[in-house]
Amino acid sequence: MNTRVDSTLAALADPVRRRTVELLGERPRSAGELAGELGLAPPAMSRHLRALKEGGLVEDGHPDFDARVRIYNLKDGATAELRQWLAETEAMWTHQLAAFKTHVERSV
Repeated sequence: MNTRVDSTLAALADPVRRRTVELLGERPRSAGELAGELGLAPPAMSRHLRALKEGGLVEDGHPDFDARVRIYNLKDGATAELRQWLAETEAMWTHQLAAFKTHVERSV
């Protein structure tokens, strides 16, 4: 497995981070808004957002009207390598299970 897939899976290992991704899938949000919806203290939310950024899933930017505010959104194409790995893994398992089925049916 490549390091990009590893970092994506590590970022998604935490249920709070998965819920954060779900919320950001609805629309971009500020860290404060995310913390409020998830019932987290701001420092805890910051740690989760940092992990999601390091995992390549989330990016942030500043709105034109206020450079002090960071708005987080899902990064385009962030899960492409993960989806490719999952598809390859699924194909491998499908092949293995079909071969096992054939073996069992011949043995009966």
